[in-house]
Amino acid sequence: MKRHLGFLSTLLVGALALTACGAGGTTTGSKSFVSGNGTVTFLTPSSRVPAPAVYGKTLDDTDYSLAKATVAVVNVWASWCAPCRAEAPTLAALSLKYPKVSFIGVLTRDNVSTAKAFITRFKIPYPSLKDDSILLGFHNSLIANAIPSTVIIDKNGKVAARISGEVTVASLTDLIDRVSAE
Repeated sequence: MKRHLGFLSTLLVGALALTACGAGGTTTGSKSFVSGNGTVTFLTPSSRVPAPAVYGKTLDDTDYSLAKATVAVVNVWASWCAPCRAEAPTLAALSLKYPKVSFIGVLTRDNVSTAKAFITRFKIPYPSLKDDSILLGFHNSLIANAIPSTVIIDKNGKVAARISGEVTVASLTDLIDRVSAE
């Protein structure tokens, strides 16, 4: 009986963790993940909370720390994720279009060598960190609830918006423009 209850509690915790991640699930090979549908969530300035500190070692083993008083785009990605591959050219292009906006990637559930190949293939010009603990810091606000997820941080260091799933030029441009104009 104890063994049965232990199994049920483990199953329940796993199910809750997956359903808390958002709508729409996908399983590919040995990687199971929750894929978003591109839903955009925007918070009014009065309802925003501070973003966690975004710092650490990049995939190239250099130190990185997100600059203060700047709009930032934090993209959670993995090289095996099809929507991440689809959105990579958009993120790369917008990071060049908006040089005053800090773009940073957060690699999750992946290995560094495959991620480096992804960065080379898609000509990603901004750094990426491999530190899932950064994602835990968003727990009081708009968490990265899918792979990919993109969070926008305002000039005051607060979480302003999230795109759950693949970004589009229109969705991310709109959010960057809105948050930058504040």
